[in-house]
Amino acid sequence: MVKEGMVMNEKPKRNLMSPNEKRYKGIRMRKWGKWVAEIREPNKRSRIWLGSYKTAVAAARAYDTAVFYLRGPSARLNFPEQVLQDGNGGEGVGGDMSATLIRQKAAEVGARVDAELRLENKMVEKLDMNKLPEAYGL
Repeated sequence: MVKEGMVMNEKPKRNLMSPNEKRYKGIRMRKWGKWVAEIREPNKRSRIWLGSYKTAVAAARAYDTAVFYLRGPSARLNFPEQVLQDGNGGEGVGGDMSATLIRQKAAEVGARVDAELRLENKMVEKLDMNKLPEAYGL
């Protein structure tokens, strides 16, 4: 099937995300379901690998950490309200950190977010839907 505006040999791009799922900057989904994050170094062709994560949110937060350290407070972020909560106090902001240190900081944030989301999901799974909210102190 050829859609209007497509070249004859061009394959339609697969969209693995559901239409309701938000698309974050700096991340992509692998065929097997893991989310990965990477960022291009300023003024270079090379990329900094930021890791692979179970959730899109964790990958996006890792990307945010890296872009904040590379480009400073004016960077376009997926979660601007979260960047300072992630421990990005401002040291080395704006390009004076090595790629290795940026990768390390981003991986720490991404791993922590993945762990928090897993814990949150386990807690929700353990809730007994037959109990009243008062039983849980809500």
